[in-house]
Amino acid sequence: MELIQNLSKEQLIKLCSIYAKNWLALDGLWFQSIENKYGIAEALEHDANAWRRYTEIEARRIKSFLGLPEQAGVEGLKKALSFRFYALLSKDCIVQESDDTIIYKVITCRVQDARKRKGMTYHPCKPVGLIEYTYFAKTIDNRFKTEAVSCHPDVTDSSCNCIWKFTLQKE
Repeated sequence: MELIQNLSKEQLIKLCSIYAKNWLALDGLWFQSIENKYGIAEALEHDANAWRRYTEIEARRIKSFLGLPEQAGVEGLKKALSFRFYALLSKDCIVQESDDTIIYKVITCRVQDARKRKGMTYHPCKPVGLIEYTYFAKTIDNRFKTEAVSCHPDVTDSSCNCIWKFTLQKE
C-alpha cells in the first residue's frame, strides 16, 4: 500500500486505467472460455448472473464513495455512471433529455472493438446490458426505469455502440 500512496496523481490515473483494462480483459477471457466450450447461450447466462451481482456491488461502492443519498435522482446517476470502472475505457456521453430522463451513449466499446479485431461476431450484450444497467441505476435510486434504445444485436443507431435511457419514475 505504501508504494501506491507514494505515486503521483498522474501515476495513479495511469494505474487506474491499467486496472480497468486488466478487469475488462479478465471479464472477456472468462466469457470467451465459456463461449468456446459451451456456446454463446451458456456464456450469456453466466455473464448475466455475474453482472447482476457485480453491478450492484459496484453501484453501492460508488454511491458510498460519492456520498450520494439513498435516492440520488438523475444528478446522482449521471455522476455515478461517470465513475464506473468501464468509464475509464470507453468514450461515452450523457445527455439530459428532461428533468427525469437521461440518455447514456457508449460511443466506443473495447469489448466490441476487440471482438471485431479478432474477427468474432459482435457480443449480443443487450440482454446482459439490461440487467447491468437496470441494477446499477436501481441501486443508485430505486425509482429508475431502464430501457435499451440501441444495443447489439438490436442496433438502431450506428453512431455508437449502445444507448441506454434512464427515467426516474414518479412516486
